[in-house]
Amino acid sequence: MLTLQFVPYADIEHLGSDERIERLLNIVKGKRIVLMQGRLHPEEEALLIRQTMEQVQKEFIGIEICTIFPQERNLQFFNKMRKEMVKFLVGNRDGITLIGPASVVKEIRRDPNRLNMFTITPRIEALGKKNGNGSARKSTHKKSRRGR
Repeated sequence: MLTLQFVPYADIEHLGSDERIERLLNIVKGKRIVLMQGRLHPEEEALLIRQTMEQVQKEFIGIEICTIFPQERNLQFFNKMRKEMVKFLVGNRDGITLIGPASVVKEIRRDPNRLNMFTITPRIEALGKKNGNGSARKSTHKKSRRGR
């Protein structure tokens, strides 16, 4: 099952960079995909990647991250100034950031107006074959060499 967890910007805006990264990594390590309002600062993204690489293990092989944010073109000078003032006062709420465990998210592609996320689906062979009563069982057939 694929689980998305929405993280509003208001939940993380009061946190310091280290706490913010720790909270996001804890969600991702729980095999959930983070859908975060806004975006991280470039320094925070670098810190997230650095901490992820330090925590790579057999169970946690890394993350995939992508950010998409609207780019208004041809804004008049006053509108640009107003937008920058609002961003300064309330933070980086524009856009969406998607962070997922690399064991679940194969690839994220970004177009100007959308994100395409490709996930890894578990193979049926890895889960075992289902028998009639719904329980999984492995095949243990061995060929007999007696008759040959």
